[in-house]
Amino acid sequence: MTSHVRTSITTGDGIRIAYRFDGDENKPVLLLSNSIGTDLHMWDGQVPALTEHFRLLRYDARGHGASGVPGGPYSLDRLGRDVVELLDALGLQRVHVLGLSLGGIVAQWLGIHVPQRVDRLVLSNTAAYLGPPSQWDRPIAELLEAPDMQATAESFLHNWFPARMLHGDNEVVEGFRRTLLATQREGVAGSWAAVRDYDLRRTATLIPNPTLVIAGEHDTVTSAAHGKELAATVPGARFTVLPTVHMANVEGQAQFLDAVVPFLTEHS
Repeated sequence: MTSHVRTSITTGDGIRIAYRFDGDENKPVLLLSNSIGTDLHMWDGQVPALTEHFRLLRYDARGHGASGVPGGPYSLDRLGRDVVELLDALGLQRVHVLGLSLGGIVAQWLGIHVPQRVDRLVLSNTAAYLGPPSQWDRPIAELLEAPDMQATAESFLHNWFPARMLHGDNEVVEGFRRTLLATQREGVAGSWAAVRDYDLRRTATLIPNPTLVIAGEHDTVTSAAHGKELAATVPGARFTVLPTVHMANVEGQAQFLDAVVPFLTEHS
């Protein structure tokens, strides 16, 4: 079992992207892509099970964790190219990709623009479109004017987890809260701009990779209807709904792994 501490690459536009590997170098690589307001630790609970089958490549998206935090709006194109540059720097020609929320949007971009770099694709708690764009302008402006991440952090946690996980001292939720409070507002606002400006409803039909779409039955961020629509758009995609809110990998860990691992390990 080899794993090493977080290290980083520098993108073409000069931004540090932090990443780490976990697991056996001889296993197929599975790239994990995160939601807004999290870092690569959002997958910590799944690492033991996933490293039985894969060498995991986790990274902090720009604006998050140990990666650089440029100001201004980010574009989905730039977030996708960050991943391509990471794969290039690590000499990885082809990987499985699992993305949740914004990570699932980035994963769609990879399937559309660089399908030859992707083996199998898992799109979790995500959507091809989250419009209309105008609905994002006020939250972005308010966040940048806020004194800190406190209000945004609480609102995110309530959108991510069921009430039962938010009451009392849930160690896992506390970890997500600490990460949110440590995240720079510019990173969240920049990422929200990427969500505001993207629309993959037509182009997602170009994804040729075997794809699994996972939705949360109680997800208020990217609804089960969003997931169903996405699965209907990607040719031949499979669709499964878990009894969760937005962070399906955390809240419904066993069911999540039961959906993901067989799909990624089956021989096409």
